[in-house]
Amino acid sequence: MRQASSCQKATMIRLEAENLSARRGEDLIFVNVSFTLAAGEALVLTGRNGSGKSTLLRVVAGLLRPETGRAVCFSQAHDEVRPAGELSHYLGHRNGMKRELTVAENLTFWKSFLGDLGMGQSLEVEEAAAAVDLAGITHLPYGYLSAGQQRRFAMARLLVAYRPVWILDEPTAALDRRADAMFEELVRRHRQAGGIVLAATHQPLGMEGATNLEMLGFDGVEEEYSA
Repeated sequence: MRQASSCQKATMIRLEAENLSARRGEDLIFVNVSFTLAAGEALVLTGRNGSGKSTLLRVVAGLLRPETGRAVCFSQAHDEVRPAGELSHYLGHRNGMKRELTVAENLTFWKSFLGDLGMGQSLEVEEAAAAVDLAGITHLPYGYLSAGQQRRFAMARLLVAYRPVWILDEPTAALDRRADAMFEELVRRHRQAGGIVLAATHQPLGMEGATNLEMLGFDGVEEEYSA
């Protein structure tokens, strides 16, 4: 069986955020956020609760419209510049899985829906289950599983359809140390294969050598952010 670590070297890619600003209600929560990440690099967002970390992640993922600026990807596989969200996986606080479907049905849906970009190698459903240490139970209804198991299978979504950019919002919150270590290794392998990681997290998560960007929230709207 293939392992997550045997993924083919990803197409060289670069993620650029340029002068991003976003609002919460009527007020700007951050302005002029800019950074560039090349293949294998990572950026960790820091800052107190409410400082705009999750908002920035959602803007880069294409889930929220920015007030100003853009987040785009450049890759060897495509001549045109593409929105970062098109080449990204987003793993937020919700798992994105249907409780009444089996794990296999959920993961098969995401594999089919997202498709293959032709830029890297995805895993089959059972291989992805093995990669998150839950082989042999994909026939069970997703809602039957424990909260920890559900979260691990949400992580498996990252593996069944290749995307070079992983956008992670506290992905291991409330999980045990074994699950933390498992996900750290997945992140490390993704970066070694040329992937990019943008994360808000208090855990190491295989982010050695990552750049830090502190979000200041409403107090920092006069500042320029760059990393």
